[in-house]
Formats: sequence, C-alpha cells, structure tokens
Amino acid sequence: MEPSFYQIFRSAKPELAKRKVYVMDTGDTLQLVLPQTGERRSVPSRTYEKWSFYRTEIDVDVFTLPFKIRPSQAGLPPQLNSNFNAAVYLGRRLDFHQYRWQSITPTLGVRQLRSQGFGYGLFAGIGSATINDLVTSNRVGYEYEGVILDAGLAGIYDARVFNVGLAVGFDYLIDQNRQAWVYHNKPWIGVLFGLNLN
Repeated sequence: MEPSFYQIFRSAKPELAKRKVYVMDTGDTLQLVLPQTGERRSVPSRTYEKWSFYRTEIDVDVFTLPFKIRPSQAGLPPQLNSNFNAAVYLGRRLDFHQYRWQSITPTLGVRQLRSQGFGYGLFAGIGSATINDLVTSNRVGYEYEGVILDAGLAGIYDARVFNVGLAVGFDYLIDQNRQAWVYHNKPWIGVLFGLNLN
C-alpha cells in the first residue's frame, strides 16, 4: 500500500501533534514517516482512538444536477426543474480520517476507520431548459428544449464513491430567445451528485 501525505490533527503523542507525515495503514499498525527526517514510527492498533489526520488537495469532479429550484420570476411561482444538466467542478477538498480501536472484550477489539470529505469550489457545465410562451412572457409562441450553459458555486460532501452537495448558479440560454427567457442569468439552487475523479 502506498503511503499518503497527511497532517496530524489529533495525536496520542503530543510531540507529533500538527506534524506533517506520510501515513501507511498496514492493517494492524499505522506506519508514520516524518518527511523532514525520514524517522519512522509504528502506532499499534490499540492507540488508534486518539489518532486523526487530515489533508487538503485540489479536487476535480464531474457531476449532474438532478433538479434545480428557481425562485419566482415575472409573476411565475417558484419552479422545480428536472432537465438534464452536467458540469465539471474544480475546488478545494478537505479530508478527515480517524483511526480508533473499539474494544469488544478486554482482550478483543476491532480497528475502525472513519473518513469524511468536504469541498467547495466553482463549476461550469451544459444543460437544457424548456422554452415556451409561459417562461418567455408570451414572446415565444412555440415550445422547445433550449441549450443552456450554467456556472456557479458548489459545496460537496464525500459519500464514499459518490459526492453529494448543494449548488448555487446561473443559467445562460445560448440562442436568440435568451432575452425573452425569464430565467436567463437568474440564480437558482440545486442538489448535485458527482463522481470524484481524483
């Protein structure tokens, strides 16, 4: 197993607190390597309850927005839209890992690893929106699926394989009816599901 680079968040050894280390999980111990000196420390399983690590990194994701909530515009009530939307996300990610020993009996226990990831960043993508007389104040007398570009901010929670989160963005209709569309460049809030590409 390749070691990963982390910063110690909580440690059973005060002299290692806040230190940056390479961490390798071998199953029954943690191997810590201090990059400055190359010193190696072994941490037995039974001390895991006080060891927490974190790291930050650049995060690249691809996600879809299954629905958007659009506030009231031009006399229309708030809308819940479920048109196709896909986007690329670039942001900052913070991962926390906690190792702990859960005792079952005085001589028996299990090692537990809990991981959580959070992120925030920018996204840009492409999607579709229904364009008709209702959302153009009767300025377009037909209905079609318009192509939109969207961009905005997103906050992400890492749920293992998939990421979930909230996004706030704006849509830009790319055809000639953009000025008639009541939601052109207006904010919306959406829920996102994504796949971590890192």
